Amino acid sequence: MSTFLALLSRDAHVARRNLVPLLLQILLQPMLLVFVFGRVLTTSGYMPLEYKSLLLPGIVALSMMLAGIQAVAMPVISEFQFTKEIEDRLLAPIEIEWVAVEKILAGMIQALIAGLVVVPAAWLIMGRGLALTLPHPFLFALLCCAVALLSSAIGLTLGCSIGQTQIGLMFSLVLAPMIFFGCTYYPWSALEKFPILQKAVLINPMVYSSEGLRSALVPQFPHLPFPAVAGGLLLFNALFVSLGIRQFRRKAVL
Repeated sequence: MSTFLALLSRDAHVARRNLVPLLLQILLQPMLLVFVFGRVLTTSGYMPLEYKSLLLPGIVALSMMLAGIQAVAMPVISEFQFTKEIEDRLLAPIEIEWVAVEKILAGMIQALIAGLVVVPAAWLIMGRGLALTLPHPFLFALLCCAVALLSSAIGLTLGCSIGQTQIGLMFSLVLAPMIFFGCTYYPWSALEKFPILQKAVLINPMVYSSEGLRSALVPQFPHLPFPAVAGGLLLFNALFVSLGIRQFRRKAVL
C-alpha cells in the first residue's frame, strides 16, 4: 500500500507543478463552448435561454472525459515510448496491475477536479437563466465518480493501444465522434427523427455520462432513464478498466 501511495503522490506532485498548463489544456475548449453556445447565442436570441441549463451538464461531462483521458493517455504514451520513465515504476515492489490501477485513480482525481472547476466557471460565464437543481446530491456524486472512472479507464486503454504516430488519429477518429455523438450538446431524445443513429449512439460511453449528469442536474429536461444510465456506466467501466489493465500489462512485459 505504501508503494501505491508513493506512486500516486508522485503523480499528484507532477500535476501540481503543471497545474496552470493542465487547467488551460482541459478547460479551454469547454469554456469556449460555454461562452459561444451558452452566452453569445442565448443572449443574442438565436437560442432560447433554457438551452443554458440543457447544455451545462453535457459540458461538465465533456470536461471530465477530456481531463481523464488526457491525464492518463498522454503520460502513458510518453512514458512507454519517449521518456521510458515507466520502467522505474515497473521495478517498484508492486504488481504490474496495481501500477495500472494507480494510473486510473490519478486520472480519476484530475477528472473530478475538472468537473468541480467547470460548474462554477460555466455558471459565471453563462450568467442569468440557469435552472440547475440538485435534488439528490449523493446520486450526483456517484455519477461524477463513475464518469471520472470511465474517462481515466478509457485513457489507459487508448494510451496502451496506440503508437506515438497515432496521437492525432486518437483525437480525430476516437474523441471527436465520441463528443459530437455523445449527447453533449443535446439530449438523447433529440435523435428521435434519426432512429438508426439514436440506437447506434448507445454504444458510445459518452452518452451515459452526459445523460446521467443531465438527469442529476436538470431533471426537468428529457434524459435517459436512470437504470439505463447506471447500467451503461457500469458496463463500460467494467469493460474499459479490465481492457486497460490488460493492455497495460501486455505493453509492460513486452
